[in-house]
Amino acid sequence: MSTALETSGSIRPDYPEPLWIQAVNLITSEIDSGVLKPGMRLPPERELCQQLSISRVTLRKALNQLVQDGLLNASHGRGWYVAAAGSNKEWPNSLESFTETAARMGLTSSSTVLTSAVRHASIDEAEEFSIAPGTRLFALDRVRYLGDVPIAIDFTRIPADLVPDFEQTDFRTASLYDVLLRAGLAPVRADATIEAREADAYAAQHLDLEVGKPLLVMNQLVVDAADKPLFASKIQYSGERYRLRTFFARGTRR
Repeated sequence: MSTALETSGSIRPDYPEPLWIQAVNLITSEIDSGVLKPGMRLPPERELCQQLSISRVTLRKALNQLVQDGLLNASHGRGWYVAAAGSNKEWPNSLESFTETAARMGLTSSSTVLTSAVRHASIDEAEEFSIAPGTRLFALDRVRYLGDVPIAIDFTRIPADLVPDFEQTDFRTASLYDVLLRAGLAPVRADATIEAREADAYAAQHLDLEVGKPLLVMNQLVVDAADKPLFASKIQYSGERYRLRTFFARGTRR
């Protein structure tokens, strides 16, 4: 069942903001205030155009932007629906664990552990961690889930001596960040790079994708307040289920 918008504001052609952005802001306000609730269908496009006094082209641009923002879902032939809580939300540009991200989105996180073992650091790993080659590393490979949906494969390496009982921890549900914090180790910054890759057979199998589908691959080194490396991760995200939010600021021009 659809509902009429109850916006107290209006779209003003004389405002500097484009009409479609004003429409985005008005509908977003309705969602934030609870007038439009998760799962609720918006009025038909013709009614929305009349209510907002805008053209269908302008309305479509606004609605598509709201889908991109994760606030609406489009159902072919049925209309536009308010997205369920936590649906298609973005990852933040602040440093938080996968478990914290899931909780913020109102979802349950879990993992399938693929590897949980101690091995020796290679020369490249030793250089990354500023340790001697052959130093014991704890290797933790997991498929990460939000609800029942596989989101990413996380390949993590941690100096094993940081937390003596790593091998006894059940990382199917445990948060690595929580384990580190209980050991007095606080992650404060991650230096990360993100690049696009095609899913190989291994990633496709674990993420329920077709081979060749897009992945976003994040390589990150997480450090503490003294810039001491705590762990390194390579995370392969399903490109269809993950979006990173970031921002850019322009400094004062001289």
